[in-house]
Amino acid sequence: MRRVLVVGGAGYIGSHCVRALQERGDEVVVFDDLSTGHRAAFDCELVQADVRDAIALDRALSQQPFDAAIHLAAKALVGESVARPELYLDVNVGGTSALAHALIRAEVPALVFSSTCAVYGTPQKTPVDEEHPKRPESPYGLSKWLAEQVLEQLSASGRLASASLRYFNAAGAQPDGSLGESHTPETHLIPLALQARLGQRPPLRVFGRDWPTPDGTCVRDYIHVLDLASAHLAALDALVEGAPSGAWNLGTGHGSSVLEVLAAIERQTGEPVPWTDAARRDGDPAAVWACAGLAEQDLGWSAKHTRLDDIVSDAWRWARRPRY
Repeated sequence: MRRVLVVGGAGYIGSHCVRALQERGDEVVVFDDLSTGHRAAFDCELVQADVRDAIALDRALSQQPFDAAIHLAAKALVGESVARPELYLDVNVGGTSALAHALIRAEVPALVFSSTCAVYGTPQKTPVDEEHPKRPESPYGLSKWLAEQVLEQLSASGRLASASLRYFNAAGAQPDGSLGESHTPETHLIPLALQARLGQRPPLRVFGRDWPTPDGTCVRDYIHVLDLASAHLAALDALVEGAPSGAWNLGTGHGSSVLEVLAAIERQTGEPVPWTDAARRDGDPAAVWACAGLAEQDLGWSAKHTRLDDIVSDAWRWARRPRY
């Protein structure tokens, strides 16, 4: 059994990580300011504080020894990051630095960091592997890349082992409907489409029908949140057991278009999603999907829930009866 601090454990991916840790018998403490997360999303001890608060971090880490930490606390809206880049640098870079320094002071040896494929920017080639040039195109992507650099330097000094996990498009929910996405505002395609299908918002806007893809709509790599959670556990175990630090893509290795997602929703729900055409958005790449072979090679991890219909089915179960 390990004792793990999950920073940002009240959020969408964080709560699934907490659940996965608990299901295998680990002891978990959540550190979260609840600014975007939900207390109902987890059942364990909560330290309610900001990740930039060094005193709160030291207090939380001094209660009992921890074996590792998982860090998912971040600002994560691209548009907001363009409007308020200073906030994203402060929270995402400053918060990561504050947490890393607190872990070093408490002699916690390992940190798993929630990063993003946004560090790559518009891909020069697909699938995108870890050697792809890092050219983030938003303050959000830049803040995650800079945070990775902080952790890389600390790892090189031998003071803190770390794994940076670069997510592609998180999706899905617990199959029993007990955990799912609950964002304000919501920006992810699948929950937006499901809410439009339920009549909870206006018809979905499809941004561009003339992309250089098979059906003219954008293609993305949708990875089930259960697979993301299992990757965090695999990375944590590898670090604690002495594996070297590094950065890994988390994806399925194939992409689905917007129209393919809408077709899957119609198959799973029995009715089509209402949608309208909209102009392309600046900065949207036509197609992005992951090469995740390095995670399989180094961490023994690969995505298991890869059928788009299964991802949509789980998300639909949550969307009909969200708990929070």
